[in-house]
Amino acid sequence: MEIRTLNNGDCQEVINLILPIQQIEFNVAVTLEDQPDLLDIEKSYLTGGGGFWGTFDNGQLVGTIAFINAGHQTGAIRKMFVKKEYRGKEWGIAQRLFDQMLDFSRRQGFRHLYLGTVPQLKAAQRFYERNGFTRVAVEDLPVYFPRMAADTLFYYLNTQHHE
Repeated sequence: MEIRTLNNGDCQEVINLILPIQQIEFNVAVTLEDQPDLLDIEKSYLTGGGGFWGTFDNGQLVGTIAFINAGHQTGAIRKMFVKKEYRGKEWGIAQRLFDQMLDFSRRQGFRHLYLGTVPQLKAAQRFYERNGFTRVAVEDLPVYFPRMAADTLFYYLNTQHHE
């Protein structure tokens, strides 16, 4: 298993991983048109001081996590997806991707991490809570947090208090 930074050369592989998980596995009403960031990873994530990482198994993309610099020492976590066959503690892919992103965010001086998700993603919610995130109400989100239209549940982590 290898984790590396993704770029625009990886867009199609990212789309091929994420869209079926969203649309087919979890029935989230979201399309590629709703996610133009997936067509330009470099502009959407990397050039603004964020990141986008992928885990590969023998050259196949099996997991992703992305991070947007929202300003104000705040980052927004996006696009955390792991292929169904690679989920679970025995693989540890989600944790390794999360740890990579958290390390990056700390090194870059980010103190606050937020993310949005949907009710269907129960295992993801448990994962975030195990990693120290707490639920926050939509009205408590900072105005500069870049919300995705489909998201209705939100989480927060202070990177200075997380071990």
